[in-house]
Amino acid sequence: MAGLFGRLKTIFNAKAEKALDKMEDPRETLDYSYQRQLELLQKVRRGVADVATSRKRVELQANQLDAEMKKLALSAQRALEANREDLAREALTRKSGLQSQLDDLMTQHAQLQGEEEKLVRASTRLQAKVDAFRTRKETIKATYSAAEAQTRINEAFTGISEEMGDVGLAIQRAEDKTQQMQARAGAIDELLASGALEDPTNTYKDDITRELDSLASDASVENELAALKASMGALTTGAAPQAAPQLPAGEPVDAEASEVTATEGEATATDQRPQG
Repeated sequence: MAGLFGRLKTIFNAKAEKALDKMEDPRETLDYSYQRQLELLQKVRRGVADVATSRKRVELQANQLDAEMKKLALSAQRALEANREDLAREALTRKSGLQSQLDDLMTQHAQLQGEEEKLVRASTRLQAKVDAFRTRKETIKATYSAAEAQTRINEAFTGISEEMGDVGLAIQRAEDKTQQMQARAGAIDELLASGALEDPTNTYKDDITRELDSLASDASVENELAALKASMGALTTGAAPQAAPQLPAGEPVDAEASEVTATEGEATATDQRPQG
């Protein structure tokens, strides 16, 4: 049972780590780390300011004690001048007590000054570290952004990105449908040509029918052309145009026969002219 729970815990941790790694943006992580270092630097600076404030307070207290001691010394001197040895002794006793307090304050002042110097050096080193980290952070962010952009461009070129993948699938589906429609149209044409299917509108013609219709159309055009030539020849000679013989539809026109017919027509018109 313990082994099963251990494996489940390992799997869960692995999946959670993978999900977090996928969600993590290195640029955001770097900015957060830089922000934390700035906060730490700010705390160190506040510590330096607090120690300096305490040192200054000790200095003020020491100055006050020194002033009190000077007053007591002056009072003892005046008491002796007034033959009041008892007052002089009392003043010197108080001065001795203040001297002990002053010595303690000077010891504290030395300790605070040492702590202040340490914090100042630590603040200076931390400031240099934060500045170096900021430079490194911006370099890494710029490099990461460039690599990310290059990766997206390469994915777009290769078509492995999600957006381009959708476009590629849409193009593939369109090509498949187009090929399917072309194949269906070709199959229906073959079935109509073979007669397996009937065209209810009678608009579909097979290859033979289309070829015969083309020949008939060509013959009709040749007949009209021959008639036009004959008409133009008759107008040139001044005789009445003779109609060119009409060929049945579907038969080719003999060009030599058409020319002979036109020549005979011209000769007949010449013989019918009145003699001068």
